Amino acid sequence: MDDHLQKKVDAQNEKGTKNVIKTWSRRSMIVPDMIGHTIAVHDGRKHVPVFVTEAMIGHKLGEFAPTRTFRSHVKEDRRSRR
Repeated sequence: MDDHLQKKVDAQNEKGTKNVIKTWSRRSMIVPDMIGHTIAVHDGRKHVPVFVTEAMIGHKLGEFAPTRTFRSHVKEDRRSRR
């Protein structure tokens, strides 16, 4: 976990607050100190809010903020090919 993010989480744990923490650090691993916090992870254009639960421990923050949006393939009209 990156130091700057750890400092922000520790500061909120000491105060007892649960404000949204903005971060660009998608590589940071989720640790038990983060449980119950909402962390806004950058996906390349906006920050995606991620509420941290126990099941997420050990994963990276970037796994929960997808960077690509898949728009389904356009269905072909068979009549137009004839």
